[in-house]
Amino acid sequence: MAARAFEPKFMKMSVLTAALQELTPREVRDADPDRAIEDWLQFARELDVENIQLSAALHPTESDVPAEAMLDPVANTLDLRKPLDRKRADRVLAAMKEARIGITDVAYFDNLLTDDDANRKKKHDFMVKAMDAAVLLGARAVCGFVGRNIKLSMDQNLVMFEKEFVPLLKAAKDRGLQYRVEQCPMPGWNPTDLWVNNIAHVPGAWIALHRIAEKHGVGDELRIHYDPSHAVLMGQDTRSVFQYLKDAGYAFLIAGFHVKGQVIDAKGVAAWGYQGQVMQRGDWKQGEVSGDASDLLNAWKKQVAYSMHELPGTARHDPLGYLQNRTVDWLDHQLAARELLELDVANTPLVVEHEFPPARVQDKEKLKPILKGSLAFTRKIDEAAACMFALQNEVMPAQGIPVQGFGRQAYRT
Repeated sequence: MAARAFEPKFMKMSVLTAALQELTPREVRDADPDRAIEDWLQFARELDVENIQLSAALHPTESDVPAEAMLDPVANTLDLRKPLDRKRADRVLAAMKEARIGITDVAYFDNLLTDDDANRKKKHDFMVKAMDAAVLLGARAVCGFVGRNIKLSMDQNLVMFEKEFVPLLKAAKDRGLQYRVEQCPMPGWNPTDLWVNNIAHVPGAWIALHRIAEKHGVGDELRIHYDPSHAVLMGQDTRSVFQYLKDAGYAFLIAGFHVKGQVIDAKGVAAWGYQGQVMQRGDWKQGEVSGDASDLLNAWKKQVAYSMHELPGTARHDPLGYLQNRTVDWLDHQLAARELLELDVANTPLVVEHEFPPARVQDKEKLKPILKGSLAFTRKIDEAAACMFALQNEVMPAQGIPVQGFGRQAYRT
């Protein structure tokens, strides 16, 4: 048998700029909208990362959600109060060239199936602006949510998706872009008792949505930006999710990754279960939704009563937690992606998304070593997985050498 060269393939490292919204003070970036991108590109150089995922959002003066009701400051690194034109794009491209930093995609996370017609149109128009900006900046994709109309059942939302969301996929197709959907269920998005407020939250739903998109000729535009933290939140593990997609013939659906973990608090689960805190949260007062916007933050107790986001590398190594699907096994996550999915690995973005509450400091000098360490950890884990995959799936099989052991197994209880 002929020997095969050892050629590990690494993913494209990136960081979501929402990690530090206040890198450029609000008064500065409001007056000079593209300064925030320039500052973040330079910050990315200091972090030793080659790409950013550029965060866009409705300006606080335009959003339907008051800033006080948000867990984090408004992450509009890309300011689209006015569309990004050629002049602005050239300025950003020059800054990218100087910093030697790329943009993996433009990210806008909002409810695009909201029940208010005027509000939904405003959000759809904004997403199209984000698409146009992505094209001007040389990005291959936009990233966001689908959302949910909370006045409709899940099956009714599928009908609404076909009517309202498919045109966004057609807009992406017209621009040569993918629309990559992050699967967060967004339980705290509103003070209702609904836990799933983004219908694209699990593989079964991804397949249903893709079939609708495919019917309208935009199946190639709909892809998933997988975040393992949300799988853990729903009692899933990455290997089983990826195996399910492969078994169903949809191993091609995932096209990018958010690298963010979730650590489940067993005491919180004992108190409230996986539905989270369902009463006396503080977002309701005397049987009515509170009129104080800051109280609406308490709707997120549906999630935070039993879990906390993890910044990769900051949680203890926990083999038992991995086996219980209560935290992310990062090495197996990266191995399973290579073993089970249909990926162009070298062009697959691996985006660190920082939402670890104790470290959500808006101070560059304090956050810098934390983010830098997490990015370095993520890079090394991906490199380790790439090396293991190349050895076990390419180099050794070429010489007929069997792989030892069993590894993690999908669907195993």
